Amino acid sequence: MATIRPFAALRPKPELAAQVCELPYDVMSSDEAREMADGNPLSFLRVSKPEIDLPAGTDVYSAEIYAKGAENLQKLIADGVLFQDDKPCYYLYRQIMGGHSQVGLVATSSCDEYAKNIIKKHEFTRPQKEDDRVQHMESLNSQTGPVFLTYQASQAMDEFVTKKAAEVPAVDFTASDEVRHTAWIVSAETDIAFITGEFAKIPNTYIADGHHRSAAAERVFKSRNGEGHSGWFLTVIFPHDQMQILAYNRALKNLNGRSGEELLAELRNVFEVTPDGAAKPDKKHDLGFYLKGKWYGLTFKAELSAMNDPFESLDVSLLQKHVLEPLFGIADPRTSNDIAFIGGIRGTGELERIVNSGKFACAFSMYPTSIEDLMAIADNDGVMPPKSTWFEPKLRDAMFSHML
Repeated sequence: MATIRPFAALRPKPELAAQVCELPYDVMSSDEAREMADGNPLSFLRVSKPEIDLPAGTDVYSAEIYAKGAENLQKLIADGVLFQDDKPCYYLYRQIMGGHSQVGLVATSSCDEYAKNIIKKHEFTRPQKEDDRVQHMESLNSQTGPVFLTYQASQAMDEFVTKKAAEVPAVDFTASDEVRHTAWIVSAETDIAFITGEFAKIPNTYIADGHHRSAAAERVFKSRNGEGHSGWFLTVIFPHDQMQILAYNRALKNLNGRSGEELLAELRNVFEVTPDGAAKPDKKHDLGFYLKGKWYGLTFKAELSAMNDPFESLDVSLLQKHVLEPLFGIADPRTSNDIAFIGGIRGTGELERIVNSGKFACAFSMYPTSIEDLMAIADNDGVMPPKSTWFEPKLRDAMFSHML
C-alpha cells in the first residue's frame, strides 16, 4: 500500500509566487541560475543554488554554500514572503504546458516505504549528489525540492481531482517559460481521509524524477532516527496517464574512425535505413539519424527489437547494445566523453545545430520511453539506462516545502 500523509506546507504568498518559484536546482548551471535570479531578491534559486550569492568559483559543496542557503530561506520566512500553513493539508498542483495538462497530489510519502521498495526506483544514484542533497536538507531543516512520483491512475482519485480543480485556486501564475502553475488546498478532514484511504489501495508509487532527493531524505530520516517529520519526504504524485515524457536524444563527437558512408553501411546491419527520413520518430523502435546535413529514418530490425524483457526492448538499450558500444566504442555512456545527451525539450533543431557546428559528428533522435515501460522495469527491480527519460513540465521549487 502507498502510505501518504498531509503536511503543513511552507509556501509563498500567492501574489509573490511568480517571483519566488523557480525551476529545480539541477536543470541549470550556476551561471545560468545567477543570470535567472539577477534583479530578483525573492528568487528561490538563492535557496536552492545559493552559490549565486557568493563569489564565482566558490566550491558548491562547501559549508558556506549550505549556510547561505539556510540564511536566505530564513530571510524569506522572516520577511513574510514564505509562510507555513497552520494545519496539515493535501494540495493539488496543476501544470499546463502548451496543450498538455497534468494534476498531481502534493503529499509527504514514507521514507520507510522508500527503503522497502514500495516506492519503486529505476535509477542508480551518485554518492556526491546524494551527499549534496543531504547537506542541503540538514542545513535548511527542510525539503524544498519535491520528488516527482507516479501511480497507476485511479478513477476515484481522478473524479475527486476534477471536482476540486473546478474550485477557485489558492495560487495561479504563468512562469516566464509559459508554463502555468495552479494550486488548490485540500483541508477538509473528510477530503483528507478520502485521499489517504484511496492511496492505501494503491500497491506502489514510482519515482519518475528525484532519485537523489528521495535517497537523501531516507538518509536524513535514518540519521535523525525518525525525529520530527524526517520520516516523510515531499512528493508530487501524478496519475500515470497524465505523464509527459520527452525523448532524450544522443549526439556523438566522432565517427570512431569511419567515414559517413562506412557508418551508414554498418547501420544497415542493425536498422532498416530510409533516406530523407523524419527528424522526429513517431513510434517505438524508430529513430532519426542526422549526418552531414541530412536526416535518415532508422527502424530496428525485427529480430533485434522482438524482446520480451522490458529493459532489453527499450530503444535506448537497443541503441547502446547494437550501435554505441560496438560501432562507437562507448562501453559506459555515463563516463564517456564522446557522447552528449540532449533533452527533447530542445527539439531536433538543436541536434542539427550542434552537428552543423562541427562540434559533433552525428546525432540520433529517439522516440520517448513510455511510462508503462518505466513502471515495468521498476516492478522488475531493474535500472533504466542513463538518460532514458526527460519529464516535462518540471515541478517548480518553492511552490511547497516540507519542514522537518
